Amino acid sequence: MRTVPPPQSSPSKPTYALPRHACDTHVHIYGPSDRFPYDPDRPYDAPEAPAQALENLHLHLGVDRVVIVQATVHGTDNRAMLDAIARRPDSARGVALVADDATDNELQTLHAGGVRGLRYNFMPHLGHSADPRAVLAMARRVAPLGWHVQLHVQAEHLAELHPFLSTLPVPYVIDHMGRPMVRDGLEQPALTELLRVLEDEQAWLKISGPERISEILSQGPIPYGDVVPFVQSMLAVAEDRIVWGTDWPHPNVREVPDDGKLVDLLPRYADAGVLHKVLVDNPARLYGF
Repeated sequence: MRTVPPPQSSPSKPTYALPRHACDTHVHIYGPSDRFPYDPDRPYDAPEAPAQALENLHLHLGVDRVVIVQATVHGTDNRAMLDAIARRPDSARGVALVADDATDNELQTLHAGGVRGLRYNFMPHLGHSADPRAVLAMARRVAPLGWHVQLHVQAEHLAELHPFLSTLPVPYVIDHMGRPMVRDGLEQPALTELLRVLEDEQAWLKISGPERISEILSQGPIPYGDVVPFVQSMLAVAEDRIVWGTDWPHPNVREVPDDGKLVDLLPRYADAGVLHKVLVDNPARLYGF
């Protein structure tokens, strides 16, 4: 089993001051494994990244709110995520992984614990891809709770998923910008398809993971600066339905980024008014802060 590296231990202090109530909408918690064991069937192993380490990072970055996305290494055992939310219930929410046969009581317990969405993987390298029929069935069940579904999917596959997406009765959130690679240019079919999907009022997007799509990575004068025009094209279509996240502790990336530098990318994406939507207003609507 491969092991992913830990996050950077001493990220830089951002020069950009995040607005009050800024929300990091995509992080994970790993462990501590003596309290919350890893799933024996996990697709990768990871060093521990517990709730206290995340809280320390957010204090350093100036982040006030957080959405904790259930980590693949914990499978459908959401206890580590729920424990992290319980430490800061007014400023934390969660996105869970559940079995297709999860009971109504289980869903209600997750809701009471701060969960506001379910994540589904359409990335074969992380294991078996989700069954759209099962996702649709679960979406119908969680719609009365006001939840959404979060889709880990590449933009190049959105066209084939369009019939499924159009039937969802809840908002759907696309992870990590849908991963349109910078090397393929702004006119690439994957980005064109993503922008078309974003015209749907049910569609949301996380502008997280620039290190996943950048061509220059951290080597250029502005780390991941080549991603800026891609994000700007997304904001031009759906600035009211885009949220931001660090993706800490950065599993399955080509290089582990400096989280302070990720914050400093934000003012290159948009002006203060648009960033307030992305960092404060939009996540407050989507996650119920």
